[in-house]
Amino acid sequence: MKYRVLIFSTLFLFLIGCSSKDDTPQNSPPAEHIKYFGFTLVDTFWDDPTDSDTKSNYNDEVAPFSNMADILVVSPTDNIVDRMKAMESLQMKSVLHLHELFFEVEGTNAPSGTDYRLRTDAQERWDMFLGLNSLYVNQDLVQVLYVGEEPTWNGISFSELKKVSDYVKLTIPGITVMVVEAYPALNDFQIPASVDWVGFDHYFIKDPKNDATFISELNVLKSKLSEEQNLILIMDTHYIEFAHGDFGEIALEEMASVANSYYELAKSEPKTIAILGYFWPSGFDDVSAIGARHMPTEVQQEYSRIGKEITKK
Repeated sequence: MKYRVLIFSTLFLFLIGCSSKDDTPQNSPPAEHIKYFGFTLVDTFWDDPTDSDTKSNYNDEVAPFSNMADILVVSPTDNIVDRMKAMESLQMKSVLHLHELFFEVEGTNAPSGTDYRLRTDAQERWDMFLGLNSLYVNQDLVQVLYVGEEPTWNGISFSELKKVSDYVKLTIPGITVMVVEAYPALNDFQIPASVDWVGFDHYFIKDPKNDATFISELNVLKSKLSEEQNLILIMDTHYIEFAHGDFGEIALEEMASVANSYYELAKSEPKTIAILGYFWPSGFDDVSAIGARHMPTEVQQEYSRIGKEITKK
């Protein structure tokens, strides 16, 4: 709110009243093109270090306002059927995080400083995991397969990414495949036609809907999408003081307006099919990081409002 020195008190009161109305957040109507909402680090073996509980599955906490949540897969021998069914019992489908199944670190020669390469036995690992979990039969438990984590940023070539997404689609033609890129690598990012959902991550942005840099990055990504491909918007739902506060100039309580800005942006972009919040539990990326589950009450209420509006829960 901008304050002005006014000569007449009546005019002052009139303008303040008008300003109060103008500053009230105006939410646009729900958008039917957004179908899915959830958070990351829900079932990924991450035990929140900021509480006294031994807990690494947060299904019960996010289910009231989510219809998807992630499961981390590390080995081809991971049997996750019961974990997927547990999510289904709460009206959520699984986002299977498969990066470690297909790729391994080979050095540091990548923009991120961690260079991944396609495993020589990637197909065999997928075939084993597919069979063990009867994934063709159980594909209705799966919302999306997350096959490439910031691929260009992490040194994964287009041909490597394409081999993975193409082979997954060959084995389960009806499955949805997702890739999320890091914002510094968007210009060089190439998207295989076999990928269905595409997103990018850029955090510490106070008002993404009206931030010129963020919108420019989004437009770069949109220019690379085919008519059949959809956007997944990665919502910033964590808080690190030196990053969000010092760099982003965002107060902790303002994370509610950050969430609302992401949501309003998603509603204005017809290709947006899903919103995924990064992340739910605390202590990840940095020991001081506050996850969505430990945000102030008004911020959590905003997450709940958005999620319920999308999921109809």
